[in-house]
Amino acid sequence: MKNKRFLLIGLIFVAVLIAIWYFWHSRFYESTDNAFIDADILQISPRVPGQVLRVLIQDNQRVKEGDLLVEIDPGDYEARLAEAQGRLKDVMAKAAGAESNLGLTSAVTGAALQQAGAAVAAAQDQLGVLQARLAQDDAVIHAAQAGFAQAEARRTAAEAEAVRAGTDAQRYRELYKKDEVSKQLLDRSEAEARATAANAEAARQVVAAAQAQLTQAKAARGTTEASLLVARKQVEQAEARQKEAQAGPKQVSAREADLRALRAQVAQQTAAVRLAELNLSYTRVLAPDSGYVTRKSVQPGNYVQTGQALMALVSDRAWVVANFKETQLTHMRPGQRVDLKIDAYPDRKLQGRVDSIQAGSGARFSLLPPENATGNYVKVVQRVPVKIVFVEPPPGNLKIGPGMSVVPTVWVQ
Repeated sequence: MKNKRFLLIGLIFVAVLIAIWYFWHSRFYESTDNAFIDADILQISPRVPGQVLRVLIQDNQRVKEGDLLVEIDPGDYEARLAEAQGRLKDVMAKAAGAESNLGLTSAVTGAALQQAGAAVAAAQDQLGVLQARLAQDDAVIHAAQAGFAQAEARRTAAEAEAVRAGTDAQRYRELYKKDEVSKQLLDRSEAEARATAANAEAARQVVAAAQAQLTQAKAARGTTEASLLVARKQVEQAEARQKEAQAGPKQVSAREADLRALRAQVAQQTAAVRLAELNLSYTRVLAPDSGYVTRKSVQPGNYVQTGQALMALVSDRAWVVANFKETQLTHMRPGQRVDLKIDAYPDRKLQGRVDSIQAGSGARFSLLPPENATGNYVKVVQRVPVKIVFVEPPPGNLKIGPGMSVVPTVWVQ
């Protein structure tokens, strides 16, 4: 009986320890077995049709970015490139001849056009100078008008002050005669009257000078306006002579049109050569990324079409997609540490970190998402995909590929 009691106490103690461990573990970690390896899977397809000459890879073979995978017979594309290059040389020769003829034809009228253009340019330059001078004269007039108005205002104020001072002096003289003010106060008022009178006279002279300056500025502007009219007439005459020179030889315009057409053909044939070079380069199907070749479905001698799937390339850049329950995301954040255990290698533990959490549950993005508003609603805990990236690339001796099962443990605290 006593042994049974000790056994029961021991079992209760173990159960309490297990409960404490589970509580501690669930507080600091979140884990799921609904997680898988994922990676970019690139479909390798030819960009030009043709017969396959060589296949240089096998299923599950590792390749590096830029490695040659498949070679298509380049004979047809080499011939098309040679044809395009021949047409380009022919058109370039014709364009060179047209350019030479244009030079000979335009030499006769070139001097006249150059002379007329120089005359137009000189006349326009002179016109620009006079327009700038006219604007400068306007600015000078505005400044002179402002100075004149300011001088007038000062003269008015000075004259008013002189009148006031004279009136005060006269009043003080009358008071002095009656012996009601002192001689000193009378002298002070008369001195102030003389000073204000002198200021008024100086203000009048400043007004006269400002008036003379304004008159001079207006006269200068009139001279500039007259010169501007002459310059405009000269520009009109020079432009008329230039139009006459341009309208002379009609052959120049025709030769220029021929040259433009040939240059357009040169550009067109250059593009055709570039296209032929690209098509020739597309006969060599290269690896767009480093990884492993899978699902190879091409053999030497096959005739392949543009866009036909030849093989798949699983990129080396792998990550983990873990479908956590929505109740496990409370404390989960990007950047948290993750312990990764791959089912194929149970003795190896890899390190990762949370990269991002999908904005929505996995069911919402499925082919037939649930319609919860139909009336037959049953609440089910949803799972949300969480992307986990490796801190360091997995070792090369571990054969890790998309779809392999993983058990991630996220440190949420």
